[in-house]
Amino acid sequence: QPFAEWCNLQPKDAAKMPESAWKLFFYTLSWSYGIYLLFFTDYTFFYDPPSVFYGWKKGMEVPTDIAIAYLLQGSFYGHSIYATAYMDTWRKDSVVMLLHHVVTLTLIAFSYAFRYHNVGILVLFLHDVNDVQLEFTKLNVYFKHRGGVYHRLNDVISNIGCLTFSVSWFWFRLYWFPLKVLYATCHSSLQVVPNIPFYFFFNALLLILTLMNIYWFLYIVLFVAKVLMGQMQEVNDVREYDVVDSKTSRAKKRAGALQLPRALKDGTHLRNGLVKDKRL
Repeated sequence: QPFAEWCNLQPKDAAKMPESAWKLFFYTLSWSYGIYLLFFTDYTFFYDPPSVFYGWKKGMEVPTDIAIAYLLQGSFYGHSIYATAYMDTWRKDSVVMLLHHVVTLTLIAFSYAFRYHNVGILVLFLHDVNDVQLEFTKLNVYFKHRGGVYHRLNDVISNIGCLTFSVSWFWFRLYWFPLKVLYATCHSSLQVVPNIPFYFFFNALLLILTLMNIYWFLYIVLFVAKVLMGQMQEVNDVREYDVVDSKTSRAKKRAGALQLPRALKDGTHLRNGLVKDKRL
């Protein structure tokens, strides 16, 4: 917040900047660690999704490097449930966001307990990349107007970020996620581990996660449609309520409700600078 004030951000942007900055820091850290696990170690989960179940058995030891990832992610999503409800800006999809955090934390906790941690690493990797792009883009939107001056560089970066975010959301969450994760959990798991426990429980949660990804993709489609139809001149988060406009609208409604008909106005008296209205 002090940094936002030092940069002379607009008040509404300064209020939202710390949230995006914190999330950008965390998701960059977690996604980078996911890249390390999947591409710089001996784990083959990304290129060979069925391998997440190779050698699975009850009570198997969780590798330390994967346990660290679970500790980070579990702590973050546990905090996010509280933050979404009481700290972050309330948005049109905040209820769905709360459900998302609950489902994600449930998946993290139970997949660790039942040793489906290999699947969890793949799920987290495919989701974190979009959050990195989203928060980075939002920060550039907030920094477009600071100190009463328009900064074109931040505007260009936010436009590029919006485009790459839209494409990567579809590619990672709606293409690779079903292709790799759902294929492995719904199909390969039964072949590798016959009678695998909690099959329907985990797949139901993963399908709920998929439905929420589709729900948020509709917001992306809505945003693109508004841009193409000329209803939006600049990048903004379509999930957010327009606080200024809503306050203005409510004020106008209140003012309209308090306007008296002419007949009643004629019956009002001004005495000693005080207006006394006749009550019916």
